[in-house]
Amino acid sequence: MTEQTMTGQAQDAVEERLVENVLRSFDDCTDPRLKQVMTSLVHHLHGFIRDVRLTEQEWNTAIGFLTEVGHITDDRRQEFILLSDVLGASMQTINVNNPAYEDATEATVFGPFFVDDAPRIENGGDGSGGAAGQPCWVEGTVRDTAGTPIPGARLEIWEADEDGFYDVQYDDARVGGRAHLYSDDDGNYRFWALTPTPYPIPHDGPVGRMLTATGRSPMRASHLHFMVTAPGMRTLVTHIFVSGDELLGSDTVFGVKESLIKDFVEQPSGTPTPDGRDVGDTTWARADFDIVLAPADV
Repeated sequence: MTEQTMTGQAQDAVEERLVENVLRSFDDCTDPRLKQVMTSLVHHLHGFIRDVRLTEQEWNTAIGFLTEVGHITDDRRQEFILLSDVLGASMQTINVNNPAYEDATEATVFGPFFVDDAPRIENGGDGSGGAAGQPCWVEGTVRDTAGTPIPGARLEIWEADEDGFYDVQYDDARVGGRAHLYSDDDGNYRFWALTPTPYPIPHDGPVGRMLTATGRSPMRASHLHFMVTAPGMRTLVTHIFVSGDELLGSDTVFGVKESLIKDFVEQPSGTPTPDGRDVGDTTWARADFDIVLAPADV
């Protein structure tokens, strides 16, 4: 046995002894789930450090990066969610917590721009709130996996304007591109929104610099957010994406699922709208999205 091999074995023993000591520190944890999470975290974290042979300079850089992520986060910008999104951690958490069930609509990432207390609109109302963009009529049904319509389901909708910004990214306290409404007695819903357009996630902070350093784009595929809730049903957080968007295969937060890609069909100027609304001398679009909710206990 060579001296080099013995030195390697000795080093392995030092590193493994530390892992064992850290794991033993949780022996008195009385919460089984917390103990499981913490010990698994230690295994994976130490495994990563040992695998890449993390340098002290790299460790300090990582601490500085996370500190900056915290400093830029406030009640209007959630850089930690953004970081989770671009690493695929958000999407993987969604996958783990929303297993496929019959023909239930697939879930995708929540994103950092949801805001509570969005304005209430009636069925057929305008959810754009005056935000700039092409008018788009969206309609569909909400039902369970047995095909039974779900009346009174709450639908939260939110999206960016044609310039790629959500209302909370502006400094003037505007509210636009977001609303909530309820399905009618037959489980149907309908509203005006904006035709989604592609946009970059906020990339003027640490997450943006990480994307640049790794040769990645900050662009998201065009989408419209939904969150749908109803008693006894699993909450659905999802988007619909625009068919034909060239970014569908490179969405920076990995949120695209084939079943969520929908046709947004542009209507020529002068085409009558479903509700008789006068959209002026402009084109508009329409999209259909039938929503299927899974039971809460699956």
